[in-house]
Amino acid sequence: MTNVAAAGNRAMWRGRLGAAPVAARPALDARRALQLALAAIWLLDGVLQYQGFMFSKAFNQMIAGTASGNPAVVAKPITWNATLVDHHMVLLNAIFATIQVLLGLGIAFRPTARIALAASILWALGVWWFGEGLGGVLSGAASPLNGAPGAVIIYALLAVLLWPADREVPAPFAAARAVGGHVARALWAVLWLSLAYFALTPANRAPAGVSGMIGGMESGEPVWLQDLQKGAASLIGNDGLAASVVLAVALVLIAVGVYLPARITKATLVLAIVVAALIWVFAEALGGILTGGGTDVNSGPLLALLALAYWPLRTSPAPPVTVPVAGEQPVASEGEA
Repeated sequence: MTNVAAAGNRAMWRGRLGAAPVAARPALDARRALQLALAAIWLLDGVLQYQGFMFSKAFNQMIAGTASGNPAVVAKPITWNATLVDHHMVLLNAIFATIQVLLGLGIAFRPTARIALAASILWALGVWWFGEGLGGVLSGAASPLNGAPGAVIIYALLAVLLWPADREVPAPFAAARAVGGHVARALWAVLWLSLAYFALTPANRAPAGVSGMIGGMESGEPVWLQDLQKGAASLIGNDGLAASVVLAVALVLIAVGVYLPARITKATLVLAIVVAALIWVFAEALGGILTGGGTDVNSGPLLALLALAYWPLRTSPAPPVTVPVAGEQPVASEGEA
């Protein structure tokens, strides 16, 4: 009996000690998982920026090339930036790469996530103008197959949609938690409808427009990827108009999908991920990251990540509230007695 009593006392003390408040680690919800994925892409971009190619004349030539076809008000700052980079190549490129690494680390670290996301928006807007020439949207060369409206602007959009703040109304998907469902859906529609518009521009509708864009990305790629691109370009051939129309129809369906019932929305989001993957592999050649000259992953992975941010969330019904009748004592739930 003594042993039994001692065991009971030890259990009692363990229960009391266990009742002490312990700081719980924050749960990894859908939005946080998406933030970490965004952080990983920023880190990868930073690593790519440290490549030897970026410390050569080819990097500032790449920047200067984005001025072509743009209005003077857009082109002149790009040319100035390319000249500045040319004069201070090593220092500035090292700074560019370090900034992107710090953005990735900052987003991944909870206490600095807000600051890093805000900084990523400013950085993305600057790169979109001075480094990407506004994604070619004013030059007539924009196409969903070459990353339009500019991969870096999608970084900024993701930072806004994944901002760590919650509105009072429960969000139907992660991207709506900070800005609300109406604004989030409108931003989605604007992006994908703009891609549909770019798919139908004259450069894309030309007989060899689509196959030419795909074939133009073969240089420097591994043989297996070149074979995939050659096969896709050969399959499309001179049917650029038909390919552009099919792509545009798919993009419009994706744009309106978030306004439809949840089951149909999921189907259009799957379509968005498939389209993004096809663009990334066949048209963007994985962003050129296997050539030693890719500065970022391009738009494919970002569009897929964006689609996941709109995936409908499960909403659990609120527990029923019992209102005690006057004069009655509330009944203790099991375990509270």
